[in-house]
Amino acid sequence: MTLSQSATQAVTPGALVDRPGSRQQGEVTRLLPVWLIGLVIAALGLFVLAPLLYIFLASINSDISVARGDFWPAEFTLANYSKIWSSVGLANALTNSIIAAGATAVISAVLAIGTAYVLVRYQFFGRLTILRALLGLQSVPGTLLVLPVFVLFSSAATTLGITVIGTRWGLIVTYLTFALPFSTWVMVTYLRGLPKELEEAARIDGASNMGILTRIILPLSWPGIIVSAIFAFLLGWNDVLFASVMTRPDTQTAAVALQIFATGSEGGAIPFYGQMMAASLVCAAPVVILYLFFQKYLVGGLTAGGVK
Repeated sequence: MTLSQSATQAVTPGALVDRPGSRQQGEVTRLLPVWLIGLVIAALGLFVLAPLLYIFLASINSDISVARGDFWPAEFTLANYSKIWSSVGLANALTNSIIAAGATAVISAVLAIGTAYVLVRYQFFGRLTILRALLGLQSVPGTLLVLPVFVLFSSAATTLGITVIGTRWGLIVTYLTFALPFSTWVMVTYLRGLPKELEEAARIDGASNMGILTRIILPLSWPGIIVSAIFAFLLGWNDVLFASVMTRPDTQTAAVALQIFATGSEGGAIPFYGQMMAASLVCAAPVVILYLFFQKYLVGGLTAGGVK
């Protein structure tokens, strides 16, 4: 038997084994025709992009044309993008939203990583009760808590002489009451997937609990931290209910400013349709940039259950 014949006999069985798998994979990918897949993707893309296209076209259109129902602008103008900064003070509202939502995201992420580590790695009385309470708090609607929170902050101002309502830090504390339980639960889910062997090896090397948290857990938990922080940021950024009650005109957020665009009118007749659409795109831009910048961390935090 020559070397070529031996090689042929050695390769042929493997080739025969690989062919059914390749054929099956090809059959799976051909469950839908290529043209039908393209048609479905195009339909989904149109479904998502059509509202955005309408908002953009309305933002460069006049209020009268938008009120008339014209989809395509009669004349393109960028005047709406320049008026939004003076009509209701959108720049100040965006600053307040960035400060309130950003502070909520950072504080909730920092507190959530330490709290989740204790709840996951240590056994103590009341641990399960705390975990169940964190999950149960997510089912409480915010409308039920507006009045209690307002009365609590008003009582604090009367008793302690501390002004809470109408301040940025009061709004941050309000958002933390909702963001912190959610961020903690996200981190609990993520830390459960981290292997304990890394911490045990660090303890053998003489690392303290704080050293393990800062040198082992924290570097491995960045995807989960980013996910919890972004969701906390979105909670504060999109909130209208509490921002309407807990703010003054100088501390109102971007979401409240958009409401003013919707209720205001030009000349007492036609609402600021064009300015409202332009302000909506401007207010959505920071969130889109945030997602694009932290996209890889979001994918890792939402899909990975830990380190393998």
